[in-house]
Amino acid sequence: MAILLLETLHPEAEALLARHDRVMLAAAEPQALEIARQSEVAAILTRGKGRITRALMQACGASLKAVSRAGAGLDTVDLDAARELGIAVIFAPGLNAQTTAEHAIMLMLMAARRAAYLDAQVKAGNWHVRNDYAGIELNGKTLGVVGLGNIGARVAWIGQALGMQVIYWSRQKRDARFAYRALDNLLREADVISLHIALSEETRGLIGARELALMKPGAILVNTARGALIDQRALAQALCEGRLGAFAADVLTQQPPASDDPLLRCKRVTLTPHVAGLTDRTYREVCLFCARNVLAVLQGQPPDARSLYSG
Repeated sequence: MAILLLETLHPEAEALLARHDRVMLAAAEPQALEIARQSEVAAILTRGKGRITRALMQACGASLKAVSRAGAGLDTVDLDAARELGIAVIFAPGLNAQTTAEHAIMLMLMAARRAAYLDAQVKAGNWHVRNDYAGIELNGKTLGVVGLGNIGARVAWIGQALGMQVIYWSRQKRDARFAYRALDNLLREADVISLHIALSEETRGLIGARELALMKPGAILVNTARGALIDQRALAQALCEGRLGAFAADVLTQQPPASDDPLLRCKRVTLTPHVAGLTDRTYREVCLFCARNVLAVLQGQPPDARSLYSG
């Protein structure tokens, strides 16, 4: 039997898996399919870049018992196919919540104070950039949190600690600590909008041209969830026309972005390469959590209830 990795995991997680079965790494989808057809694959794990498709699961045949995304979002796993084929889906909801929330707050501060731009100017010898500089203070501003799950709730709490008035929209959860708004009203009221909602067919393109037009002139939009939540063409237009104050994100619709992506040339854009959950502690914990629970499935033992997707 073999365990197929679509990306590397933390070395301790890979070592744990290797003590149970042979671990094989596929650099691309064609290689993954070849391994699936030629080896008895018992489990497939990805960090999110590699997609666990119906075709890949079917190529494994009856030997496949578990698939896993070492993270919280499951948009890279064909959940319908896994359900139909009777394959356990293991993930790590909540384990990256604190580090992702911290990253979202960092992006807000960087956008508000234009930190990346200032850093580049000072390193280029332009200390006098300060003469025309005016940053934005978050204290007293309205923070709109879209999605109040594990990450969104932490962002709301930290924002409140910074002196921001917090409003939120969520499809399911309600929290008396913060003021609920319908989504359109949140977009109209918020000075800073932070996205923390799962990607699905219902939420794809959630923020499009209409929604961007509802936002306050000069509003800051932050995305540490999924790039496809935003219509990126409409976003670029809003930025180019000066209607949106700033955009800061850890995720994009296309990753990595094309070299001619207009967001790369906009001074009001701050980007990080999908690293919000990759702190030393969280990366290790997420990978080990998923590895342990995949092995529990393979050994006929019940996995941690938090790890088993049942939606």
